[in-house]
Parts: sequence; structure tokens; C-alpha cells
Amino acid sequence: MTRTRRYQDTLLAALTDPAEAAAYLNAALEDGDHDVFLLALRNVADAHPGGMTKLAQAAGLNRESLYRTLSASGNPELKSLSRLLQALGLKLAVEKNDSAA
Repeated sequence: MTRTRRYQDTLLAALTDPAEAAAYLNAALEDGDHDVFLLALRNVADAHPGGMTKLAQAAGLNRESLYRTLSASGNPELKSLSRLLQALGLKLAVEKNDSAA
């Protein structure tokens, strides 16, 4: 019998690649739902080599604050989000919305 990998394990393995993580987060942003983006950000953070402790250190954030920020009820400040993305090898960008009036 062939063993299958759990979806979450496969997802986290893919999200260790910064290009894949960026595409994943951008897709979550396009959804327009704050909760979807936070879940995606949490998955990218979970995929970070070294775990949350090393990610918090790299971002200059308190580990407990990072967990709160990424929780289902989290609401990251722009400063925290920027630091977190930088530690993940990503950056925040703004683009013109061609579908807007």
C-alpha cells in the first residue's frame, strides 16, 4: 500500500522556498479576506527553518507576540508585518489595481 503525505506537510515543504511563499501569500491577499491572509502567513511562518523562535529573533519580535500576531484573532501592525516578511526573505509591495474604477 502506498503511503501518502499529509497536505500540510507538503504545503510547508513547498513554502520553504521564498518564491513559492510569495506566490502563496499573494494568492491569499487576492482573496480579500483578512483571515485567509493570516492563515497563509501563519503557514509560511510555520515553514520557516528553525521554527518560530528563530523567526521571532530574526524579525526582532518577541516570540509570544509573534504567536499572538499570527493567531486566528491576530491583527498585525504594519511594522510587525514588515519585520516578519523581511525575516522570511519577503517584502511588502503595492501595485496599481487595474480593475478599480
